[in-house]
Amino acid sequence: MVFKLPKKEVMISSDIGKEVIKKELTLIPKLPGVYRMLNDKGDILYVGKAKNLPNRLKNYVAEKNHIIRTERMLSQTRKLEITTTSNESEALLLEANLIKKHKPKFNILLRDDKSFPFIFISNKEKWPQIKKHRGKKTNKGFYFGPFASAGSANWTIKMIQKIFHLRICDDTVFKNRERPCILYQIKRCSGPCVGYIEKDEYKKTVDDAIEFVSGKSRKIQKSLSDQMEKASEDLDFEKATILRDRIKSLNIIQSSQRINEANLIEADVIAGYKESGKTCVQVFFYRSKQNWGNQAFFPKHDPDEKLSNIINSFVSQFYENKSVPSSIILSDEIKEKILIEKTLSQKEGKQINISVAKKGSKLKVINQAIKNAKDGLNRKLYESQNNRELFEAVTAKFNLETNINLIEVYDNSHIQGTNSVGALITYGDEGFIKKRYRKFNIKDVKNEQDDYGMMREVLSRRFKKAVQEKENYLSFPDLVMVDGGKGQYSVARETLNELGLHEIPIIAIAKGKFRNSGNETFFHNGKEFKFTKNDPTLFFLQRIRDESHRFAISAHRAKRKKGISKSLLDQIAGIGSIRKRALLNHFGSARAVESASLDEIKSVEGVEAKVAKKIYNFFHE
Repeated sequence: MVFKLPKKEVMISSDIGKEVIKKELTLIPKLPGVYRMLNDKGDILYVGKAKNLPNRLKNYVAEKNHIIRTERMLSQTRKLEITTTSNESEALLLEANLIKKHKPKFNILLRDDKSFPFIFISNKEKWPQIKKHRGKKTNKGFYFGPFASAGSANWTIKMIQKIFHLRICDDTVFKNRERPCILYQIKRCSGPCVGYIEKDEYKKTVDDAIEFVSGKSRKIQKSLSDQMEKASEDLDFEKATILRDRIKSLNIIQSSQRINEANLIEADVIAGYKESGKTCVQVFFYRSKQNWGNQAFFPKHDPDEKLSNIINSFVSQFYENKSVPSSIILSDEIKEKILIEKTLSQKEGKQINISVAKKGSKLKVINQAIKNAKDGLNRKLYESQNNRELFEAVTAKFNLETNINLIEVYDNSHIQGTNSVGALITYGDEGFIKKRYRKFNIKDVKNEQDDYGMMREVLSRRFKKAVQEKENYLSFPDLVMVDGGKGQYSVARETLNELGLHEIPIIAIAKGKFRNSGNETFFHNGKEFKFTKNDPTLFFLQRIRDESHRFAISAHRAKRKKGISKSLLDQIAGIGSIRKRALLNHFGSARAVESASLDEIKSVEGVEAKVAKKIYNFFHE
């Protein structure tokens, strides 16, 4: 159920927000739910939840001395929206979902959120595959994780390959191989694709791999040692050598695994550190008594917000779209511990325990996590301060009239006018802002071989959307930088002027005569600028220019690869992804389908006679 209020005239004090709430209080049912405060543009300012909505909202009206942040929020509030829920746990999940989706300016926001990698071993196939997995766990099999980074997951897969020789190739490659790949030659695969290992023996190695990742490495080591001794007694020295090498690999991974002294079987350790109005939250992942890495987060919040409130909001948002371990250990007490425990337990279908480490080995683990959070925050603050100084140096060098907090850099990439792509990257106080990266596939055919035309199209599309405030538009930057010389500068300036954006400054960066880095010339407002060879500001501008160049090239390569990888089968009307997969699995390639007879195509499962004739005619008419 949603209630909306009409727009109100602008008032300076927080009274306008109080009036908005007061007028609706009698209409709001005494139920759990979520409330949203909106400004005059319809932007969500704040999302909150309550066990009893009217009682919670009365606090905004009754209290006379709100904290500054709440006063500012109420002064901007012009509309109130209410959504009721069946219980408080549902309200908590809805609140976390809405905060992540809309990123309201007055909420504590978890940024840099991502899907952590898992290791997946299937159990439905005759020859199970091991691979890295992100996202929903829809396939049947065993999932191990989360790992803090793709690197740690890849390293573990590599070790499993060395020890257990499981396949990593996908099904299409596996079914169509006639001889083993190089992984068999370097003893990282047992060659099941060509029958070099029996099914029962392969299944045994899969079971061993599952036990190994589950933390039973000592048991696996003893089993391998026993097999090696038996092979030696049977004078099968080749097999004994292979087993010896596997035991060596196992010893390497055992020595690198950090077995935690707190004996945490399945737990996440979450610790926060706050200083200078900023916070770093470190999450350590412990699974099967092993530390599987850690990840740093820097939530966005009011500088005066309490650390306990930040961690409270962090926990509810962090697990909104992730699997939850049995135990969550925190550095600080949180006010909604019981509610979050109950909600997460219902979500996972198991008992979740949230605790605060106060003594013993768990306290040592938390203290280590706090130290990591402190170190991470100090690095972040140093980078922010360094960026601030660099922004000020750019402002001074080019005599800009406004302070810089956000720079957008544009570059184009193409090969002789094909697969033309424009790229935008953004740099702010805290470094590169990946969520503001954009790529632009050039739509106007006339622009595909025209660098100036490409620049004009990209800038026009990007800024026209912002001027018109269309859906998902980006806010304006403080400075635009384009890769190129006077021509690119003129085109960029003309394009922004046509949109009425005269106040956004533009800088063009051109390489030297021999395109050597370090001899760049900059153009701004009809003037040329040069830097001394070792100027840190020059290095900074080169760095963000190079990032735009890297992003543009990667976008171009992805587009080109997509075009190259399109199968001939894609050109046949009525051949969908399922039939295409069946044909490729059966024949191995589109070229093999082309040379197949009509009867051979008919023999493919899922391809009816009528469709088979259409495929055959496509290649032979």
